[in-house]
This record gives sequence, structure tokens and C-alpha cells, in this order.
Amino acid sequence: MARTVIQDYHTRRRKRGLTILSILSVLVVLMFILSMNTGYIRLAPMELLNTLFGKGTDKQELILFQFRLPRIVISLLIGAALAVSGAVMQGVFRNDLADPGILGINAGAGLMVMLLISFYPTASAAPVYVMPLMAFFGAALTAALIYALSYKRHEGIKPVSLLLTGVAVAAGISAAMIVLTLRLDPEKYQFVATWLAGSIWGTSWKFVLSLLPWVVILLPYVIYKARVMNVLNLGEQTAIGLGAAVQKEQFRLLGAAVGLAAASVAVSGGIGFVGLIGPHLARRLVGPKAQLMLPVSALLGALLVITADTIGRRIMQPAEIPTGIVVAVIGAPYFLYLLARTKA
Repeated sequence: MARTVIQDYHTRRRKRGLTILSILSVLVVLMFILSMNTGYIRLAPMELLNTLFGKGTDKQELILFQFRLPRIVISLLIGAALAVSGAVMQGVFRNDLADPGILGINAGAGLMVMLLISFYPTASAAPVYVMPLMAFFGAALTAALIYALSYKRHEGIKPVSLLLTGVAVAAGISAAMIVLTLRLDPEKYQFVATWLAGSIWGTSWKFVLSLLPWVVILLPYVIYKARVMNVLNLGEQTAIGLGAAVQKEQFRLLGAAVGLAAASVAVSGGIGFVGLIGPHLARRLVGPKAQLMLPVSALLGALLVITADTIGRRIMQPAEIPTGIVVAVIGAPYFLYLLARTKA
């Protein structure tokens, strides 16, 4: 009898999860269509449809295929990557407030990208495909530093210690970035200022190609490790008792999370809170089981970023509000709410 009740419960949860996945997928597609028609130059529905099938004018094809579609695809990729990165960090560190932006991972990646740009005569001359590698190097060093500073022998990593260490490291890196910006010429300074605000500046297909391998490789890898994440969530001692190589799995998952965050930062700048909001909403919708939570987090993150980017491009036309600012307007109050609830 008890076994039948448990099976029915898991069946209902699975059906609920699949329903939510379907709904989120439809919402992402609808936002994708709306975003294609958002910009200074509007395309009527029939013009948009004709252009998609190769029957539009040269101007319409240029607007859609060379400017809007790459930006939309990048928004979806970085939203999914940042949300899954946050979900992994929250699981590895066992801290519900962990997020690559809050912990300073994004800042470390950004510092290396800024250093790379400073060596070239213009920001656009910097090699696109090297940027994610440099960002990963900076993010990995930052993650290692935070881990070392917040880890205590026989105690592990305490959530509050991790959060405070991450905020302090992020503040130090941000100060170093401000000092570096003072030495940049006006063209580079304008680029860095826009980039730091979280503007999706890489709006061409070469930026999509530079980001795509990281997402295509690391995102399925993290989902493949969903069972391991479930075991790690039981606690270190329980996971060891079940035969899991805890430290190895933690470092592998953390490496994947850092890679996803760093590659996203390289083409989108400092967009924060996506890795905080996505996993939290996903756990509320489908529960903590990683097999469902991770895909739902990815879709929520993609939906959040593409919606924020669409709002940023639409609300003050012809000017644009950086996507990171729109996300921060949503994410900052949510972070304060979670912080208050954690203290309580």
C-alpha cells in the first residue's frame, strides 16, 4: 500500500513537471516571436513571416538575420547557462543564496575580459573566441579563491561565510576594474561601462558560435549529473555513505558551473540574479529533484533574460536599457526577500 502511494506521488510530480516544461517552452517561443518584432524599426507580422521564409526585402533580412536573431539566440543561451550555473552552485555549496553574480564569479570573468580588451586598439578588435577562455580562467581563479577563504577544516563551508566571502571578493574585483577603466581611452571606456551594466553587446553570429560550444557541452553534462546532484543534496556524510566521490563530483560540477557563467559573461557582461531566481522558482514549481529542476531552471533563465532584453529594447525607444539593469530591477528585491527569509 505504502509503495503504491509513493509511486502515485512520483507519477503526479513527473506529470506536473512535464506540464510545466511544456508551458515554459511555449512561453519562450512566444517571447522569441515577440522579440523578433521588437526594435526601432518594426516589422509587421506578415513581413516577419515573409522574411523568415526568405521573401523579405534586403533591409528586412538585414534587420532580422544579422541584428535581431543573433541577439535573441544569445539571450536564450546565456539565460539558460546562468540559471543552470546558479542551480549547480546552490547544490554544491548547499547555499540557497549562491549565484555566480553575487559570489563574484561573474566579476572575476569580467576582469579577465577587460584585461584582454585593454591589449587591443579597439574593443571590437579583441578575439571573440578567446574571450570565453579568458573569462573561464578568471572565473575559475575567483571560485578557487572564494572556496579557499570560506572553507574551514572539520566544518566545511558555511552558507553565511560563503556569501560574505563572495561579496567581499566581488567588491575587491570591482574596485580593480574601476581602476583599470580610468586608464582606458574613451572608446574602450564607453564599451566597458556598457558591458558592466549587462548589455548584450555581442549581437552577431560569431558571438553565438563562440558561446554555443560551452552551452552545448556543459549544459547536457550537468543534466547528466542530475543523479549525482540529488545524492550530494542529502549531505556530505550521507553521500559518502552511498559511495559518491563527493569532492571529485563537487569540483567537476563546480567547474561546469563556472564555465557556463564565464562564457555567458564574455558575451553579455555583468548580468546578475538569473542564477538566483531561476533555480528558486524551479524548485518551487517542480521540487528539488535535479532531473526536472535543472531543465525547468534553464527554461526559466532563458525566459527571464529574453523578456528583460525585449523590455529593455522596447520601453525607451530608440534608446535601450541594458538587460542587466532590467534583470536587477527584478532580482534585487527577490534577493532581499530570500535573505530576510533565510535570516528568519
